[in-house]
Order: sequence, then C-alpha cells, then structure tokens
Amino acid sequence: MTGAEASRSRGQLFVIAAPSGAGKTSLVKALLARKPELHVSISHTTRAIRPTEQPGREYYFITKDEFREKVSRKEFLEHAQVFDNYYGTGRAPVNEQLAQGRNVILEIDWQGARQVRAAMPEARTIFILPPSRHALEERLRNRKTDSEEVIARRLRDAVGDMSHWNEFDYVVVNDDFARATTDLATIVEGNGASLIAARPALTPLLQDLLS
Repeated sequence: MTGAEASRSRGQLFVIAAPSGAGKTSLVKALLARKPELHVSISHTTRAIRPTEQPGREYYFITKDEFREKVSRKEFLEHAQVFDNYYGTGRAPVNEQLAQGRNVILEIDWQGARQVRAAMPEARTIFILPPSRHALEERLRNRKTDSEEVIARRLRDAVGDMSHWNEFDYVVVNDDFARATTDLATIVEGNGASLIAARPALTPLLQDLLS
C-alpha cells in the first residue's frame, strides 16, 4: 500500500465541543443513531458518576491520582480541568480506530479541542451554540442534577467557553434539535461549507451570547 492509499484509508477525527447545557451530548447521541458507523471515543473523568450513567458507557470514572498517573505517562491525546474535575481522551484507542479507517467523534471541551488541533491538525472541529442565554439557563435547570450555586457558576463560565467559537472549523446552533442533528451529519459527510464558523449569519447570535 502506498502512502497516499494509507492516508485515504485512515478515518477522520471530528471534535465536538460546546458550553455546558448547549445540548452536545443529546446531539451526539442523535447523530450516532443516524450514522451508527461513527465511533465515539469514551473519555476518562474524575467527576462523580450520575445516576443515569454506567462506567465505560458515558465515561471511564477514575480517581484524581489515577488520572495524574496517566498524564505523567502521556496516555492522553488531550486532557483538561473543567470546574473541579479532570477529563482526558486516551491517545491509543483513538489512533487505533482511525488506523482501522473508522471516523471518530470526540465529545470534549474547547481546551481539549485546542490540544487535539495541535496534535492532529487534520481533525475537523465543531462548536455547538445554544440559541440564546435564556435557553442555556433553562436547559441547565432542566437537568435537575446541579445545585443553584453550580448552575450560576456554569452560566458564568459558559460565556467564557463560547468566546472560543472562532477557534473551530464549524458552528452548529442547537435551536431546532432535528435541524442541528442534520447539520452535524452534513459536516461529518463532508458537506458542511454552509456551516463554517466564520459565516456572517452568526454575528447577531454571538453578540447576544457574548455581550
């Protein structure tokens, strides 16, 4: 096999990030239902498991000491601290899936996305925005998993997260869920030119979200 043939057979890495409450996890699940051939990389985290989660399905749940050991051994493609916990993507599993020709989804935050871009410039990055600040707060409250103090902090930090939208190749607005799912599928299929992050149509929304 020539180098060009090997390159063509390698899978594509897609990085999807969003502020907390923008609906990233639900959209990724809907995308997988539509395109089951995609492979989602399962991250490691030190946060507490939620009642609806299972180890090895949403995350690999490990202690902070275990996480630090993995960092020291350079086992993560990316890792970051989010609020009071740590998240990281295993380097070897991602490379194995890509080498087998599978397209891989990373569902991470903007800090992790920045690290992935540095390590794998060929990755395609997607940022998900909420349709308004009010919608973001409503979604956070509807989770019913966080205290008022945590919700307030997540809302403050969301503005900081959203300020990094222009570091991404594409932006999807999660206003209409079905349409946002279709937008993600369109990008994965390689037809996302109308969804580039730099499109002027996003200007009014960004002024509202970041003001």
